[in-house]
Amino acid sequence: MDITTFSALIFSGSLIAGFLGSLTGLGGGVVIVPLLTLGFGVDIRYAIGASLVSVIATSSGAAAAYVKEGFSNIRLGMFLEMATTFGAYLGAGAAALIPTNVIAVIFGIVLLYSAWLSIRGQEPDPGSRRDPPDFLADSLHLDGSYPDGKKAVPYRVHHIPTGFSLMFLAGGLSGLLGIGSGAVKVLAMDQAMHIPFKVSTTTSNFMIGVTAAASAGVYLSRGYIDPGLAMPVMLGVVGGAISGSKVLKNSRPAVLRLLFAVIILILGIEMIYNGATGKI
Repeated sequence: MDITTFSALIFSGSLIAGFLGSLTGLGGGVVIVPLLTLGFGVDIRYAIGASLVSVIATSSGAAAAYVKEGFSNIRLGMFLEMATTFGAYLGAGAAALIPTNVIAVIFGIVLLYSAWLSIRGQEPDPGSRRDPPDFLADSLHLDGSYPDGKKAVPYRVHHIPTGFSLMFLAGGLSGLLGIGSGAVKVLAMDQAMHIPFKVSTTTSNFMIGVTAAASAGVYLSRGYIDPGLAMPVMLGVVGGAISGSKVLKNSRPAVLRLLFAVIILILGIEMIYNGATGKI
């Protein structure tokens, strides 16, 4: 296969990955790595490096729009980035020490978890919470509000230590597996820190690019980012994400989530099988 055909196929696959990831909110990274390793035989570390580049690109574009609209909690995001960035740096460093078949098994488990999240769908937005203020969140001025029509809905942030710990885990997974780990970030903010879902998802998107950049620096220094591979992946994922955001307005989310869940469930089983049998 010549390089032009290979790049065209990579671009097409990444386009689909970005499209599916945008429709479900889980990002294209969960599809890119198994697509490259299982479908094209790319070394998993190079696949992770390419995925991280695509995560940075897609996050940077979407994050700017959410920040402008007033949904993202910038102060909270920057505070939690201390945990995710450190976790991502350690995760990326561990990737060079952990055997590729073990990374594949871990990735497969994360895919199965993502499939479950996709099937479960989104929890109802809790909206404005009237809980008493959290001392640490109040001291750091992390509470905020988000726009809802013509009014601003206030909310409080809770359980900072728990959320900070979960963010460290999310960063570690991002660095080790080359994904945005947005599902873990959203889960931490929505369930543990009691932040409205709209704020959780947009703040997570704002954080993903910074987390991936910390990991990508480690992969780049070790030569695991190949421009010839990363470029078609990045262009495909960005193009797919833009298309998916437009289709989402007139689509049935339940059907899309089920389709996405089935796809990554199959990929997850394949990754675990190939990792356990030493084929990756």
